[in-house]
Amino acid sequence: MFDKSILSVYFVAGTQDCTHRSEPTPEQRLLAVLENALQAGITCYQFREKGDNALTCLDKIKKLALDCQALCCQYGVPFVINNDVHLCLDIGADGVHVGQTDMDIHDVARLCRGRAFVGLSHSSLDEIGVSVGHDLADYLAIGAVFDTRSKADAGRAVGVDMVGQVRAMIGNRPLVAIGGIDTTNASLVRANGADGVACVSVIARADDMGAVVGALKGT
Repeated sequence: MFDKSILSVYFVAGTQDCTHRSEPTPEQRLLAVLENALQAGITCYQFREKGDNALTCLDKIKKLALDCQALCCQYGVPFVINNDVHLCLDIGADGVHVGQTDMDIHDVARLCRGRAFVGLSHSSLDEIGVSVGHDLADYLAIGAVFDTRSKADAGRAVGVDMVGQVRAMIGNRPLVAIGGIDTTNASLVRANGADGVACVSVIARADDMGAVVGALKGT
């Protein structure tokens, strides 16, 4: 059974989110940020190499994914691949996260059954209704809850009230909220029914990562 506690503070990042760092290579910047986040207490990490300034060489992406996976293993934190089911299965990642326009969820679930858990993004109640009907994803993601600049494809903010509406539709299925979530609104998102919050820049660019992760957890 999927352990929803891993969704508590779900860090999502790739090299494109670490351009503010001073390490000499994009890979070193991400690895430094990830290790700091792991030390700060994140509960899950999703490797999302996508967008402007992201790596494009597949060999470099795989090597970096393996390095991130090794760090997560060292700290006992689940490692998730964004979108790329084949990379996930190739390196033995703990899970894969896909969107509505990526590989069909039926194919994802079939390929990953018994090998990796599956997360699925949603931005509307209609999409949530479809997922409740087929019940193929191990956890559901809703967002963007608030406006965000971390993901160019995030779409319009759905609002925190939708988190509560989603919770009413899905029962006790695991739910993570994403999009514009920070230390000022994470508790509101949780109060509306999310099991956890997924964050990019608020963690990646934190001056005091321990304080930020603690605040996101509500501790």
